[in-house]
Amino acid sequence: MTEGSDCNLFGVGIEQSIVPSLELTDLDADHRLLELPGDSLLVFSAEGCASCRWARAQLPGMGLPVRRLCWVDAGRNGGLVERYEVFHLPALFLVRDGAFHGRLDAPLRAGPLAQALRAAALRIPEELP
Repeated sequence: MTEGSDCNLFGVGIEQSIVPSLELTDLDADHRLLELPGDSLLVFSAEGCASCRWARAQLPGMGLPVRRLCWVDAGRNGGLVERYEVFHLPALFLVRDGAFHGRLDAPLRAGPLAQALRAAALRIPEELP
């Protein structure tokens, strides 16, 4: 491949949309989530979780209708895990303009996740847990 080439590992001429990612902790998550404009996909993951590693590698390029991914290491941030009632990893939540729109229950595939995000956006927003 050459610089400026339309070729890539995913096929010819296919553009991969990479959304920015943030790492959040018990110390800064509330403050940052309340200030971030637009849709944030909050993802709880852990190093030892194979599905979490796959999600971390694949979610940024799925072209989901969010402005950013916000990652929380569940093994190091027990306060957030408890408040968000995380029992299974990866756990995904929608936060829109600082308001909590709930958990996403969908397979880790672009279509089902985009549909779950649209459904979550229609829910009545609540305060962050």
